[in-house]
Amino acid sequence: MSAQSTVPGVKRGTIPVFSTATAIAVANIYFTQPLLEQIARDLRISSSAAGIIATAGQIGYALGIVAIVPLADRVRLRRLTTILLAVTALALLAGALAPSIALLGLATFVLSTTTVVPQVIMPTIASMSAQGRTGRALGAVGTGLTLGALLSRTISGALSEVTGTWRVDYLAAALATGCLLLVLPRYMPERSPAAGATTTGYLKLLASIPPLVVRYPTLRLSALLGSASFAAFSSFWATLAFHLSDKPLQLGPAAAGLFGLGSVPGALAARYSGRLCDRYGPDTVNAIALACAGTAFVVFLLGGESLAALMIGCNLLGYGTTSAQIANQTRVFTGPAAIRARLNTVYIFFLFAGGAIGSAVGISVFEAHGWTAMVYIGMTYLAVGALLLTGHAHAKRRTPTVPSAEPEGNPARPALAACERR
Repeated sequence: MSAQSTVPGVKRGTIPVFSTATAIAVANIYFTQPLLEQIARDLRISSSAAGIIATAGQIGYALGIVAIVPLADRVRLRRLTTILLAVTALALLAGALAPSIALLGLATFVLSTTTVVPQVIMPTIASMSAQGRTGRALGAVGTGLTLGALLSRTISGALSEVTGTWRVDYLAAALATGCLLLVLPRYMPERSPAAGATTTGYLKLLASIPPLVVRYPTLRLSALLGSASFAAFSSFWATLAFHLSDKPLQLGPAAAGLFGLGSVPGALAARYSGRLCDRYGPDTVNAIALACAGTAFVVFLLGGESLAALMIGCNLLGYGTTSAQIANQTRVFTGPAAIRARLNTVYIFFLFAGGAIGSAVGISVFEAHGWTAMVYIGMTYLAVGALLLTGHAHAKRRTPTVPSAEPEGNPARPALAACERR
C-alpha cells in the first residue's frame, strides 16, 4: 500500500477525513431530537410546537438530497463542499441565537438542506477508489455515517443537561462544522465538471434523475433493498423509547440514548462488510445483513423485556443495517462515474422514504397493538427484502454476465490504497 502513497491528486488520510466529515455532518440532522422538550420550555411553547424543529429538519434534508446532491455530477467538488459547510455553520449559529421557534425552525431547515455533504462524499469516494476496493472505502466512510447518527443524540442530550441550555448544542455543532470547513475541501478532488455537464442546465440535470430508475436494474434492486432494511431499522428505533417507558421496564427517555451508545460495537463491526463486498460481492453481504437484522428481530420478540437482549438485538440490527447500506451503495456505484451523484440521489431518496414509512407504521402499530406486533412488522419488511434478493439471485443465474459499462482503468478512479492506511 505504501507504493500507492504518491498517487497524484490523492492525499494520505483522505478516508479518515471523509469518515470524520460524514459523522459530523450527519450529526447535524439528529442532534436536535433530544432537545425538543428543553426548547419548548425555554421558548415557552408547547411540545407539539417544538416538533416543528424535527419536521423542518426532515423536510430540509429531503430537499437537499433531491436539489443539491445531483450538482456533484457537474460542479467543482471543492467549491460545492465549501459553500455547503459555510452555509451550514452560519445556519447553526443562527439557530443558537434564535429568539423564537419560527426563526429556529427556519435555521434548522436551512442547515438540514445544506448538510448533505455525506451524500456528496459517497459517490466521490467510490470514484476515487482503486478498482476492486470500492466496498472497503465505502465501508470506512459509511461507518462514520452510522456513528454520527448513533452518537449525536447521546452527546447532544448530555451536553444540554450539563450546561442547562440547548443553545450550546447548536454552538458546538457550528464549531465542529466550521473546523470541517477548514479541512474537508482540501481533501476533495479538484476535478472539472464531467464531460458535457457545462451544457446541461440545472433543470435538465434534475429531469435526468427519474429515468435512471428504469435504466439501471442494479439501482432498483439496491433502492428497494435499502428501503426495506431501513424501514425495519426505523420502526424499531421509533418505538424503542415508548417500549422502554412501558411496564415492566419503565425507564426514562435517556435510556434510548444509552441504547444508541451501546450500539456502537455493531456499527464498527460493519466496517469490514466493505471488504466482504470487494471479495464476495454485494449480494452476499446483503444476505448476511438481512440474516443479522432478522436475528435481531427474533431477539426482540423473545427477549423484549430484557435490557441485555435488547442491547444484543440493537447491535445485530445496527450491523445488519449498516452492512446493507455498504452493499447497496457498492452495487449502485458500479454505474458510470459521471452520474454517480444522481444514482446516489435516487438510492438515498428510497432509503429515507422507507425509513419514514417504517417510523410511521411502527408507531401506529405499537400504539394499537403493542411491542410484539411492531416486531412482526419489522420482520415483514425484512422478509420483503429477502424475497427481492432471492429473485435477483435466480434472475442472475438465468442471465448471461454483461461486462461493466465502465472500463477498468477509468481515469476517474485513482487508487486510494494509501488513504486506507491508519
